[in-house]
Amino acid sequence: MGLGKSIRLNRLFSHPSGRLCSVAIDHFVGYQEGLPDGLRDLPATLKALVAGGPDAVTMHKGVAKGCWAPYAGRVPLILQSIMGRPDDASDEHIAEPEDAVRMGADAFATCAFVRGRTEAAHLRRVADHVRLAEAWDMPVVLHVYPRRVSADGKVQIAFDPEDIAWAVRCGIEVGVDVIKVPYCGDVAAYGQIVGTCPVPVVAAGGPQAETLQRALDMAADVVAGGARGMTIGRNIWGHPQITRALRAFKAVIHDGTTPAEAIRRAGLQG
Repeated sequence: MGLGKSIRLNRLFSHPSGRLCSVAIDHFVGYQEGLPDGLRDLPATLKALVAGGPDAVTMHKGVAKGCWAPYAGRVPLILQSIMGRPDDASDEHIAEPEDAVRMGADAFATCAFVRGRTEAAHLRRVADHVRLAEAWDMPVVLHVYPRRVSADGKVQIAFDPEDIAWAVRCGIEVGVDVIKVPYCGDVAAYGQIVGTCPVPVVAAGGPQAETLQRALDMAADVVAGGARGMTIGRNIWGHPQITRALRAFKAVIHDGTTPAEAIRRAGLQG
């Protein structure tokens, strides 16, 4: 690993816990019918997020260019390159690793939906980005999601441990530096998956939970499973009090605080 990549990765995992508590606001074409309230006013959302002290924020290039200047250098930036949906109705990349270098990002993010007939094409694109990023010593973060087709023909994200293990293996094979993957719902199984991976695994925040308590319960399980942290979206910017919700996640992920105590410390209710 080159010095540049080491510096960038150390910025992402700079907390003494060795774990990452980051936020993603790269939910764009994934919402086919409008956007949730938490993403409608991006400047306001970013202001609330930065106030909570995330370890990094993931966003697309246009959002970074238009909204990130007030926070440049204060919080690590992860540049997302993919506009995609699990059913491949949208599957394009809008940034290259060189864009991440030019914009001062600490990592370049890409996405792959595995299982199904387009799996190899997704992984080839990730491998292409890894090769391009190597020239710049730019870390590549892979957001990888296994798919299943339901009885009604709808493509959905799968959470079975075998599917999650396969998704992680795909990330290993194409040579990424950090793998973000859903939590499988079983601490022991997740621990086995994470324990055999040679690069850091962080959990995806998942769908918005019914309560903050439930979202934090999952974060506690992720930490117990040995993951190197979590990247959260809807369960933070979808909360009425974004800054406080982020602080609660940080308490669980970095400090090992129980979800109930994290909620109390953040001045929230579950």
